[in-house]
Amino acid sequence: MDKGDNYEVKDISLAEQGMMNLEMAEARMGALLKVRERFEKEKPLDGIRVGMALHVTKETGILVRTLIAGGADVAITGCNPLSTQDDVAAALAKEGVKVWAYKGETNEDYYRYLNNVIEFKPHITIDDGCDLVSEIHKKHADMIPEIIGGCEETTTGIIRLNAMEKDGALKYPVIAVNDNKTKHLLDNYYGTGQSSLDGILRATNILFAGKNTVVCGYGSCGKGVATRATGLGANVIVSEVDNFRALQAALDGYRVMPMEEAAAIGDIFITVTGDKHVIRTEHIRKMKDTAVIANSGHFDCEIDVAGMKKASSSSRRVRQSLDEYVIDGKRIYLCGEGRLVNLAAAEGHPSEVMATSFCGQALAVEYLVKNKDSVKPGVIKLPDEIDDTIAGLQLDAMGIKKDELTEEQKRYLSSWEEGT
Repeated sequence: MDKGDNYEVKDISLAEQGMMNLEMAEARMGALLKVRERFEKEKPLDGIRVGMALHVTKETGILVRTLIAGGADVAITGCNPLSTQDDVAAALAKEGVKVWAYKGETNEDYYRYLNNVIEFKPHITIDDGCDLVSEIHKKHADMIPEIIGGCEETTTGIIRLNAMEKDGALKYPVIAVNDNKTKHLLDNYYGTGQSSLDGILRATNILFAGKNTVVCGYGSCGKGVATRATGLGANVIVSEVDNFRALQAALDGYRVMPMEEAAAIGDIFITVTGDKHVIRTEHIRKMKDTAVIANSGHFDCEIDVAGMKKASSSSRRVRQSLDEYVIDGKRIYLCGEGRLVNLAAAEGHPSEVMATSFCGQALAVEYLVKNKDSVKPGVIKLPDEIDDTIAGLQLDAMGIKKDELTEEQKRYLSSWEEGT
């Protein structure tokens, strides 16, 4: 480990490679660069300390630069032990960013780094999974009066925040960036769909065509995974507990069945639910020899990995990001230790996708600062007009022009008198 006054990274000599990766990401994140361009002129975050617990990737690095351009002082750590890109962490450290992160963090280091960010005394928190918010509320409640608000990136974090709000435990406002329409479309649907399969392919080099691929959960992420697996020729089966989503999966042409049934016929299993023990030991015992299991939910609890280990007669690391467990004489392969496979075994979402998600984060931080005297504790949503602005920025970045309403059309849409 390499350490400095304001950083702890795996290898600071990786910074040159990290700079090149940041350069590549920046070239594909035109929407976020437009926000940065305005931030540089207006300095809306001047004097604001932003504490971040996000995946430390090349795309996140461009968000960090954007917030700094707006006048913010930034400190960042990872939000998952396996998602940090070590070269990017080194590059950020070289740029003078306060950063504590490395791929493969121990549980002790993970929480030590979280507390480094907390000791930075942020005015605004940016979270992916709610660990930073949770840690502050449980152990550092004395800081809360000085915190303007927070932003949450992912579905799992929103689930936890909603639970906190329901229990009366959430003491400052947190913007559910995950609930932006642009976030659901690009990040959850297109991003998770592509990057999850990318992670499984890198870990296993398996052929999807002709395989029974079981997708557990049919929210925006599950829909994206199912669509991309279908595109690779897989026979997709959906396991779902929600009536509407199960109905939608069936109408989209997929077989829908309980995991008890799917376990026996699946070849590849992908969890994207945000819940716990979706794939349990009793399911794994029913699986075929050489079945592949992967998780693309935020936390590693969707698959009962502890149960797998207990049930196995032997286990070994057979490839980078792929472990083999022998259970009842059958070989079962687990990708990325059951952690989110798109970052544990691959590089996460493409830069173009994260440009829109991080426009949401940057504009949410600005919104909190501008409205600090009026926003109340709880889970809140960005105004629709800001979400629409993000979509417009991405259209511009893609060189796409849309149509405009005529004055006659505007009058028609705002009136009720004209009919048949």
